[in-house]
Amino acid sequence: MAVPAGTNQCLSRVEIRISCSHLVGKDVLSKSDPCAVVMMETKGKYHEIGRTEQIKNCHDPEFTKTFEVDYFFEEVQKLRIAVYDIDNQTSRLDDDDFLGQLDCTLGQVVSNSPFTRPLQVKQKSDKKSTITIFAEEIQGSNDVVQLSFRAEKLDKKDFLSKSDPYLEFCREAANGKWVVVHRTEVVDNNLNPQWKPFELPIRTLCGGHYDKVIKVICYDYDDDGSHDLIGEFSTKLSEMIDCPKSWDCINPKKKAKKKSYKNSGVVHCTSCKVVKVHSFLDYIFGGLQINITFGIDFTASNGNPATPQSLHYINPYEPNEYMKAIQAVGNVIQDYDSDKMFPCLGFGARVPPKMEVSHEFACNFNLSNPFCAGIQGVVQTYTACISQVQLYGPTNASPVIYHVAQFAAAAQKEPGAKSYCVLLLITDGVITDMNETRQAIVYASHLPMSLIIVGVGNADFTDMNVLDGDNGVLRGPSGDPVKRDIVQFVPFRDFRNASPAELARHVLAEVPQQVVKYFKMHGIPPNVRPQ
Repeated sequence: MAVPAGTNQCLSRVEIRISCSHLVGKDVLSKSDPCAVVMMETKGKYHEIGRTEQIKNCHDPEFTKTFEVDYFFEEVQKLRIAVYDIDNQTSRLDDDDFLGQLDCTLGQVVSNSPFTRPLQVKQKSDKKSTITIFAEEIQGSNDVVQLSFRAEKLDKKDFLSKSDPYLEFCREAANGKWVVVHRTEVVDNNLNPQWKPFELPIRTLCGGHYDKVIKVICYDYDDDGSHDLIGEFSTKLSEMIDCPKSWDCINPKKKAKKKSYKNSGVVHCTSCKVVKVHSFLDYIFGGLQINITFGIDFTASNGNPATPQSLHYINPYEPNEYMKAIQAVGNVIQDYDSDKMFPCLGFGARVPPKMEVSHEFACNFNLSNPFCAGIQGVVQTYTACISQVQLYGPTNASPVIYHVAQFAAAAQKEPGAKSYCVLLLITDGVITDMNETRQAIVYASHLPMSLIIVGVGNADFTDMNVLDGDNGVLRGPSGDPVKRDIVQFVPFRDFRNASPAELARHVLAEVPQQVVKYFKMHGIPPNVRPQ
């Protein structure tokens, strides 16, 4: 009898506001009259999402108008904010003076708010003119409400027994139709039922609006699906908070037939509590760093790198699948790592100088300092490594997982929510040490860590779905379960004809909830946001 869970396309909504300092003066007898135009890229083109008010005669404007945008962690959301000196009343901008613009990503803004940069004028940076973007998550979108209901003196609907009542909670959709957002369990043979307490996101119950009408319908459950209406009533979250609260349960047909009709029972809200739920953005605004490590499969099953058939072939005109995966994921997640230094590890190759097989080596051959500068540095290090190692085997993934788990264990000892580790493991085939890998994942599930596996090539990746906990709880060889689901597997072949952004969306989709679940599980709130 559970209601299907709703899906939210965006992780959250963010409010942004803008200020500028030391704008260039374009007017001879007065200061500029600035206005900021906010644009966001969709499908390769920038589209205006709004404009601030115009502030007269001001070189240091603090605009009051704000803009709400959907926030997606797994996407590179490009922003462009252009500032103009408005000289007339038309909506056109080509006849106004251009004061400069800033191109950035929403990820950069939320991970560095307030985000201040020089304004760009004619591809040059004006060091004096700056723009600052402030980002705030729109509050209430992640809070939940905990509710308890009971009823008394409900109508008897069954001939040989009492009613079997349950409640449906509905909210009005944009098209005017009522949508069921929660359904309680059925209480058998009882006219004075007490339903189990339940919890709902406020955005699910009423779209985040406390005064939005909620319809509550009471039914008598029948096995054949022909549930009988007992009665209904309308309320609001703002009313339920003032509990205990009671409503007459009204059956419209019975009310129309009988003048003496009062109700078909009374429903009571016995408890209503709004609980603050910390969001992914709460942690990011508090300074949480997302540290990604790249783990690359250098086993012989990838093919001879000197031939075009190899998955490791370095084509000067097109990146191979390993490079595409590194760039697609790295370009998103780099915005959440302040130093932009990324470890790059390899496994399954013979490594210089002794050319011994290693399942845990640094692609720059310096295991004490495996960091690469930026995502392009990771690609360059990987490219240089290919020509120096001999692809070998087997495909043992557990050593690299344990290596990153050491980073995560160190992060776990830090006070507060300072850092969270992500391992992007790119492999071309079946993992050989499956038992050891399962045990490594069970161990890592206790730590601030997620594992993303991208399968390249056309191998059989059936075993990978075992590691991804979406279809059941992963267990180690001895039967111990993971503490939480930390694995996401994506076969690259499903995205060969898609954009890098589409790959990144699927690869990173589960990371925010994995981050929040870890800190919630350990009772760690977000750090206080720096002023």
